[in-house]
Amino acid sequence: MTGPAADVVIPSLGRPSLAVLLDTLLAQPLPGRVFVVYDRPGAGTLPALPSADERVQVLAGRGWGPAAARNAGWRASRADWVAFLDDDVIVDSRWAEDLAGDLEGAGDQVAAVQGQVEVPLPQHRRPTDWERNVAGLETSRWITADLAVRRRALVEVGGFDERFPRAYREDADLALRLADRGLDLAMGRRRVRHPVPPASWSVSLAKQRGNADDALMGRLHGRHWRPAAGAPSGALRRHAAVTAAGLAAGVSAAAGRRRLAAAGGLAWAAGSAGFARRRIAPGPRTPAEVATMVVTSAAIPPLAVGHRLAGEARARRQAPLAGTRPLAVLFDRDGTLIHDVAYNGDPALVAPVAAAAGALSRLRAAGVALGLVTNQSGVARGLITAAEVDAVNARVGELLGPFDAVAVCPHGSGDGCACRKPRPGLIDKAAAELGVAPSQCVVVGDIGSDVDAARAAGARAVLVPTPATRRLEVRRTRWRPGGGAAVAPDLIAATDMILGVRR
Repeated sequence: MTGPAADVVIPSLGRPSLAVLLDTLLAQPLPGRVFVVYDRPGAGTLPALPSADERVQVLAGRGWGPAAARNAGWRASRADWVAFLDDDVIVDSRWAEDLAGDLEGAGDQVAAVQGQVEVPLPQHRRPTDWERNVAGLETSRWITADLAVRRRALVEVGGFDERFPRAYREDADLALRLADRGLDLAMGRRRVRHPVPPASWSVSLAKQRGNADDALMGRLHGRHWRPAAGAPSGALRRHAAVTAAGLAAGVSAAAGRRRLAAAGGLAWAAGSAGFARRRIAPGPRTPAEVATMVVTSAAIPPLAVGHRLAGEARARRQAPLAGTRPLAVLFDRDGTLIHDVAYNGDPALVAPVAAAAGALSRLRAAGVALGLVTNQSGVARGLITAAEVDAVNARVGELLGPFDAVAVCPHGSGDGCACRKPRPGLIDKAAAELGVAPSQCVVVGDIGSDVDAARAAGARAVLVPTPATRRLEVRRTRWRPGGGAAVAPDLIAATDMILGVRR
């Protein structure tokens, strides 16, 4: 079989369907390895699989959801392409051959090739509401049930955004970030079957958590993200109207205003009944299905609205730092990692700020490269020497651990150099030394010029204000359109943002 080398990544909670999928895959001439990321929280490694094969490598996930698990898988791969599969799909005996053909035919601007998904539905009756929901995968774009992505494209955008904790919208988010770079998605010829998994009667209630992810999508990609991602408009406005009517009825009744309570109650009942009717009509209309639709149709609107409001509150804090875990973090020195001593050339005066050592240690443990980027205009002014700057930087490394790259601008503000922040030169230099693109970096600093330098270089940024930080700099960082930067109260919170940790 010919075609670009491709590894397969399968996030899994250890469902029995995984063994079936692996048996089918390993019976084929795969172009690479299979990475299974076992992502069950609190568990160890994946139990022994029926089909032991040297092509299969099991990775331990962190229990943070499929986005984080897929990131762990593709980062372990070194193939040109990474094919993501869900652990409950069924591939046919030609899947590997068809995958090779799909990838061989992909042009240079194609970042991903999606497989065709078939959802088998019962032939002897109408599908239930849950079955119709799963059948929507057949027409969805960018779904990771079967999606092959160029590894270099994943590196360019940083992979999946781990702030999406569910198997929902993390694929659309990736699509929009790739599209922003002028890259395309192609439809392939390979096919997988996605059986409808068993679910309880309340599955539609649990699915409403996805409204929180929609809030994050809006903050990351703007109000009109749905058409760009090929996502349906949804029913949130209708749910909000029904919920408002129910709340108005309750408040009016408590206040003794019977007519208003009756009007609100009638509007709520009509909205809930209409919603239930729209769900019942295309279904099997069995007593159990009808009862489930009636009960859940009354509960879904307030749940949807509640999850959306909670998601909006979280997104307001999280969304400005778009993207996912970077390959490198570049720190400003004075005021960010060590206490600011004006034009300091004495290593004995170096004193790390609180939590600096812990933050850097966490980043190193996560495999993130670290750099130091610092303006030192005192050299141009004759107040300190370049050797003294080097000595202070060496002391910072002794106290806080080694840095993978150090970039210093010795020029003054009037020298017109390209390296002095807020210009991007220091960021570009450190990124080049680390062998990564600026877009794969996050810059952490304490003043607006750190953020502006990051933006000029195409990197993301986190501002950690100090008493020396102007309020205007904080407001510009937090609210400037286009995102790419966030404000953190301290280095611990900044590290959480960078690593995608939720507390």
